[in-house]
Amino acid sequence: MIVGMNEQDFAAYVIFGIILNFVFSIFFGIYLSKNIGMQEMINSKGDKEQSLLVSISLFIPFAKMLITLYRVAILQIYFLDKGYTHKEFWVYMTNK
Repeated sequence: MIVGMNEQDFAAYVIFGIILNFVFSIFFGIYLSKNIGMQEMINSKGDKEQSLLVSISLFIPFAKMLITLYRVAILQIYFLDKGYTHKEFWVYMTNK
């Protein structure tokens, strides 16, 4: 038993969480590329690396998906509601 459930159930939650992470990440990437433009994203991308916590969270069910939703919330609440652009959010997320 892992975390109070059978190994098969836990593995199913992990796999479902990883699939949801990729779905949310792909849709968020498509959304940003439509609003910023792919060439502009490539030109303005910084060299900021993801933290170790974000990398490890892939193995915790639904954690990576929640991080992606947190980034969406930052985009909406902090950037778009205050009049900033999608490009400014992209620069914030990818530069140190």
